[in-house]
Amino acid sequence: MLNKGRLMGGVAVATALLFGSISSAAAFTACQVTDTGGIDDAGFNQTAWKGVQDAMEAKGIEGRFLESQAETDYEANLNSLLGGACDVIITVGFLMGDATKAAAEANPDQKFSIVDFAYDPTIPNVVGQVFATEQAAFLAGYLAAGMSETGVIGTFGGINIPPVTVFMDGFVHGAEYYNEKKGTDVTVLGWDPEDKDGLFTNNFESLDDGRTFAQNLYDEGADIVMPVAGPVGLGSAALADELGTDKLKIVGVDADQYMTDTEKQNVYLTSVLKRMDATVQAVIDSVMDDTFEGGVTVGTLENDGVGLAPFHDFEDAVPAELKSEIEEIKAGIIDGSISIGG
Repeated sequence: MLNKGRLMGGVAVATALLFGSISSAAAFTACQVTDTGGIDDAGFNQTAWKGVQDAMEAKGIEGRFLESQAETDYEANLNSLLGGACDVIITVGFLMGDATKAAAEANPDQKFSIVDFAYDPTIPNVVGQVFATEQAAFLAGYLAAGMSETGVIGTFGGINIPPVTVFMDGFVHGAEYYNEKKGTDVTVLGWDPEDKDGLFTNNFESLDDGRTFAQNLYDEGADIVMPVAGPVGLGSAALADELGTDKLKIVGVDADQYMTDTEKQNVYLTSVLKRMDATVQAVIDSVMDDTFEGGVTVGTLENDGVGLAPFHDFEDAVPAELKSEIEEIKAGIIDGSISIGG
């Protein structure tokens, strides 16, 4: 069982309850600093935190997190965790790249890991966790093109940064691949991979923006939309629920949104998974067994670091032929016979 409680200074502490006895591993603490979406964003912050929670349950360690309400909180939150209380500090999000680098270089004995950022050159005490999200998003784009009844699908992002646009790249290229194979002309609204220009809410918080952007895409004919904007996408899901899934379906990102957005499960065709929980837990394990090395770890379709969630309520609606094609494309991406670059 896991308990989570608020403490002074905005720190939330989670403690593993091991039937009345605390393992010697409880002396080990993993700390996390979230991006602005919050720890319960139903997306990448929450998924990364699940990796800490999984390590807590499996190893009996302690976990703590600090939530960043704004980008200006990054440095202060990191500084408050320095000083020996954290065996590893996990920062979440591309936007935390500069703050994490500064903290790591100023504290070479402190071990860090950052989700969605890879340093070049690498930093000896930092593991960057990055993901070939375009691979899984390619499958989602192919699926959406095959499932669209209007011949129009759409996407939008939170902020125009690589960890967001990589989803959008893959989604567009997957739909283009469907058109190439099927001789169709499914249109993708919201993102141009060549010009690197598209629709962005410029935040990861506003559910109202999620509703508005999805409504605009729907008004232009899109019947399947993939929001890449953290909790903003929950607003899109609420709209789809109101319109009905015969009108609008949603492709989730980061986590399996069917499992995290339990009140709107019916709207999710699938989700593009970025398994940060597994990579976070692996980093914690490496610190605990003294095999930690700075560098980069990459999640791919081949190592299950990225993937597609089950179709859940749409399992019977997705044609068997389309399911088979997606499996064949997945194998082709893994063996290199299918290019996902458009």
